[in-house]
Amino acid sequence: MAQTGEHLLQRPLYVFDLPEELLTTLTLKHHSTQTIQEDPPQTPLNANEISERSATKDGNPAKATSCNLCGLSFATVADQRNHVRSDLHQYNSKQKIKGLKPVGEADFEKLIGELDESISGSESSESDEDDEQQDGGKPKGSTLSALLKKQAKIAEPEFDEFSSKKKQRGAGKPPLWWFTSPLLPDNMSLGVYRAIFTNAEQEEEAHLVESLRRKQIAPAIPPKVKLDGGVPLPGTDIGPHYFLCMIGGGHFAAMIIALAPKKGKNHAGVDERSATVIASKTFHRYTTRRKQGGSQSTSDAARGAAHSAGSSLRRYNEAALMNEVRELLTSWKTMIDTADLLFIRATGNTSRKTLFDKYEGQVLRFSDPRNRGFPFTTRRATQKELIRSFVELTRVKQSTIDEAALAAMNAPGKEPAAPAPPKPQKPPKISKDDEEAALHTSQIIPIIKRSKIPALLNYLKTNNIPPTFKFVPENYHTPMPLHLAASLNSAPVVTALLTKAGADPTIMSDDARTPFSLAGDRATRDAFRLARSELGESAFDWDVAGVPAPLSKADLEKREAREKSEKAAEDKAEAERRKAETERLRKESEAEDTKRRESRLGKGRFVGVPEKTGAEKREEEVRGLGPEARARMERERRARAAEERLKRMQER
Repeated sequence: MAQTGEHLLQRPLYVFDLPEELLTTLTLKHHSTQTIQEDPPQTPLNANEISERSATKDGNPAKATSCNLCGLSFATVADQRNHVRSDLHQYNSKQKIKGLKPVGEADFEKLIGELDESISGSESSESDEDDEQQDGGKPKGSTLSALLKKQAKIAEPEFDEFSSKKKQRGAGKPPLWWFTSPLLPDNMSLGVYRAIFTNAEQEEEAHLVESLRRKQIAPAIPPKVKLDGGVPLPGTDIGPHYFLCMIGGGHFAAMIIALAPKKGKNHAGVDERSATVIASKTFHRYTTRRKQGGSQSTSDAARGAAHSAGSSLRRYNEAALMNEVRELLTSWKTMIDTADLLFIRATGNTSRKTLFDKYEGQVLRFSDPRNRGFPFTTRRATQKELIRSFVELTRVKQSTIDEAALAAMNAPGKEPAAPAPPKPQKPPKISKDDEEAALHTSQIIPIIKRSKIPALLNYLKTNNIPPTFKFVPENYHTPMPLHLAASLNSAPVVTALLTKAGADPTIMSDDARTPFSLAGDRATRDAFRLARSELGESAFDWDVAGVPAPLSKADLEKREAREKSEKAAEDKAEAERRKAETERLRKESEAEDTKRRESRLGKGRFVGVPEKTGAEKREEEVRGLGPEARARMERERRARAAEERLKRMQER
């Protein structure tokens, strides 16, 4: 990498906040890229092809844990049995009966991806079993039957009800545009997704660099949002933004996210960029027929309405989800109308109707030129997945390719060579130095993890190992002992390595992290500051190491004493508060008792609280006692009464 451009790739590049020096030197790369060809029509298998299916790729007989029909092998017999019951195997069995070629897993996923809903419930987190079963426990219908029915309608053209155009398959455009710069190595290219450009910008490829420069946005302060609704306050200018939406399998997630990067600093003082979410919302309803695939509405349209409790619940949830989604879109209409682009993934006809079907106050329209799909594979519709998708869309991709090999592959009139089967590579021989370093690594790491400081210092000294020793095999995050000790929050080991072993705190790991930036608690960070105070400013460049101002032992003791005094004061204040509260409750209780006594009227009668009789008092005394205890208390009561009578008789 050229020295002038080293700093450009130290942090991930954001499409809307590229360095100025890189923007001024970017140029679009023009390659004769290969396009995606249309799938060839399926033709019947001949006898030779059928016989070839019975052997593996290396010509040997197929193993017991493999599927000759699908060309797959499995680790265990249980996996093979599960595969035999799968839709892929059943589909290939149907193809073999018809004399057609089997399909692979990827092709089968494409086929079922065109159906209405997820077939296996992978887009739903529900674990409830569907209550619509046939005799024998088999579902009434499956995606396999739906796929076969769809392929049987060969006479009917495939029609998109929203675009009113036939779907066409064939050559497509690559999802990324690649750029280069003289500041970068000759074999490095920077990729930007085609989808983030408008239709007009995509038609003018010669001005793509200018379009990219116009998209640059300075970091901005995030707009204020309502505390309850999570949307901007009225009249707030949220700036350029995208609308992202995913719906399918009963899951819905939508987000308004600003394009202006939010600039901040991490705990090490390094500048960071982060996304600003203006508003977000997720819904989930149980709408997918578990282990049968498809929504309830699709099942009703194909086989008629079922009358089970599960089907009724799914119908209700489909209607509720549609209302919730449309109400949310209506409340976000202003932000959606002003969005630069709309990235939408809608799985199945039911989901597409929820978003694009005509209704009063319709927000999203299929003909909107801002509509985009996600040019990469996405997972279940969640807020986390939307954030990941936005980062994937707006991060600049880095690619290192062999230009000579690419030119040879794209040479006119030359057929691309078939990829040679990978040959098993022999493990590289380990040199004597690496073997010795690996041995030291296996000894040093456990010592650091157990915080055995004398053993660590003695091992380094005895084996003449420098404090900058790098572990073998190399560790990306913690390449040296000081990095490892800091990441483990082992403050005593950090102090020993810095002050006694002479470890250098300025050395960075492969991900540009200093040992101090790996420290996860205050005690470990204080160890670095104490070492800076003890070793002095001339020992290392502490600012490069990211270590804050030095902290002496006296300062540390003062801080600990101050914190201890503050805690003691807090404890004392808490004790006094509790004492005062107890005293207040006691006085209130006494006042209540006094009030009751003063409320006595005449012959033992109370206002509101009647006086208890002797029998009630005796019953209250023995309540909860056993028979023996009750008898004992009764004998004692009678004895006291007899003594009282005898005393009165003697006084007479």
